[in-house]
Amino acid sequence: MTITCLVADDQAMVRQGFGALLAAQGDMAVVGQAANGAEAVGLWRQLHPDVVLMDVRMPVMDGLEATRQILADPAAINARVLVLTTFDLDAYVYEALRAGASGFLLKDAPADDLLRAVRVVAAGDALLAPSVTRRLIADFSRLRAHDERPAADLGELTPRENEIFRLLAKGLSNQEIGHRLYIADQTTKTHVGRILAKLGLRDRAQAIVLAYESGIVRPGDDS
Repeated sequence: MTITCLVADDQAMVRQGFGALLAAQGDMAVVGQAANGAEAVGLWRQLHPDVVLMDVRMPVMDGLEATRQILADPAAINARVLVLTTFDLDAYVYEALRAGASGFLLKDAPADDLLRAVRVVAAGDALLAPSVTRRLIADFSRLRAHDERPAADLGELTPRENEIFRLLAKGLSNQEIGHRLYIADQTTKTHVGRILAKLGLRDRAQAIVLAYESGIVRPGDDS
């Protein structure tokens, strides 16, 4: 199955370079390129690509607002936004995750990392390495402690799902969770899918943000 992609970046060389790399892959097709967030939203509505590579800082409309508008569309239930950033602790990245982005990638990442990232988010997973997750979410949760949301209602989760949700929120991968709880990776994956469905979340990225913002898991909580 071909992964259709839209590349949004205000720098023509970056945009065209990413586009050429993706188009050279047998399982990917670039269906559009946008020079700003407004163009990205308009093209997404026309083309409905599987994955949007979204730059953060763009004229007319930035990548954050474009991400919000795209993922708020009822037709975007299967859409995935991969945020591109120059700095790994860009405040916009956190806001993009809150808006529903499936992860982020540094612009200077190796080509293989970019291709893997597109495939990961297209498959419905989130691109958040555990070490980056812990640092990014913890740092920005501290900054927003005064704006903490009410605790999420986990009443529909089973005790095992509740346990897995808390480990997931700390940035553990399925393999790490399985090792911690002595269960198979596939069993962990099944539990994670059920947790996301019950909580009405798009992917792991939203689950992590929800857990920190609602106080279920707090920065520095490594228990």
